[in-house]
Amino acid sequence: MADGADPLRAPAIEVERKFLVTGDGWRAQAGTRSHIEQAYLARTAEREIRVRIIDGRDAVLTVKSARPDMIRREVECPLPPDKARELIAMADGRIEKYRHRIAAGGALCWEVDEFIVTGRSTDGRSTDGRSTDGQSTGGGLILAEIELPAPDTPFDRPDWLGREVTGDPAYYNAVLAGGCPQ
Repeated sequence: MADGADPLRAPAIEVERKFLVTGDGWRAQAGTRSHIEQAYLARTAEREIRVRIIDGRDAVLTVKSARPDMIRREVECPLPPDKARELIAMADGRIEKYRHRIAAGGALCWEVDEFIVTGRSTDGRSTDGRSTDGQSTGGGLILAEIELPAPDTPFDRPDWLGREVTGDPAYYNAVLAGGCPQ
């Protein structure tokens, strides 16, 4: 959500590409880092509803269309962090990650997500198949996303960028979080 934007206006269009990250070359380029805890309250074939707490002090409720390509509609509404924590406690699946920001040229920015905790399914196993005590890591999963103003916007591909996974449900945060089956 753009700073100063009205969160209740018509839904924004999000154009996003997602890639696996290979190696650690991105770390030297990383600027700011945020801790993100997010949980999914509902997920259907048409939409998903998530709540996110950023650095323990900012929170947002997001409704996104669930399309299998790079273009999605989204509406974000700020929440008090205590209300966001209440919602997260009610969710079936959650993820925790560090988000690193890396300049991508012009107004573009890479967001590199380093997953800390995998989601848990109803059988108590992590989404990567290992048993979990709630302290497991994300199995080394690191994803890079870039938001674009239009689907055909050109962008530089750094050497640490791996295979594109845009549209692959296995890499949707809602799937990684577990819970809320489609």
